[in-house]
Formats: sequence, structure tokens, C-alpha cells
Amino acid sequence: MGAGHEESLAVGAEVILEVAAWRFWKDELMPEQPDRRNLVRLPAPGARVVVRYLIPSGEATDALGELLSVDDQAVVVDGVRGVERILVTTIVAAKEVPPRPQRRPRGPE
Repeated sequence: MGAGHEESLAVGAEVILEVAAWRFWKDELMPEQPDRRNLVRLPAPGARVVVRYLIPSGEATDALGELLSVDDQAVVVDGVRGVERILVTTIVAAKEVPPRPQRRPRGPE
């Protein structure tokens, strides 16, 4: 697998994506060695996930919400900012997260 190539592999209900590996060096985001594989495991669509990805300025941001779909080009998350289509080439990390905590009922006032 060479640099710039991404691959997805379905394993049971989860999907494994190969994404670009990034690291910080002297406050700059740099690509890792091209021969190093960086695999991200995502659950089946419908699960709650957080996906960290790079925006055009080079900074990282997170999408937190329901995973709608995954393919070798993009991950789609329905989050707080609405539906986000995130290119696999920009993903730094991703994982399943627990369901959103339920609001506690207010006590008598």
C-alpha cells in the first residue's frame, strides 16, 4: 500500500480504513513514513463515533455523531453541525464512543 492510497476492509459489522498517518513535529503537522500503515476501526453504520480530521487550514477538528456510511472515499457522520462527509485522506483518527448521556430530570423548584 503506497502513500496516497486508502483501503477499506469490512470485518463482520465493522469497517477498517487505512488512513494517512500524521504526527506533530516542531508544532507542524507532518505525514508519517509512507511505509507505515495507520488503520482506523469503525463500527457498523448506526453507531455513535468521533472522527478527527484535518481542515484546509491544517488544523484538526472532530465530528461527533451517528455514523451513516463508510466507503473507501469518505465517512459520513450526522453530528451536531449536521451531516458531514469526511474524506478518508483527511482522517487522523476515529473510534466508537458511548451513547450520548441522557439528561437528568430537574428536581422540584
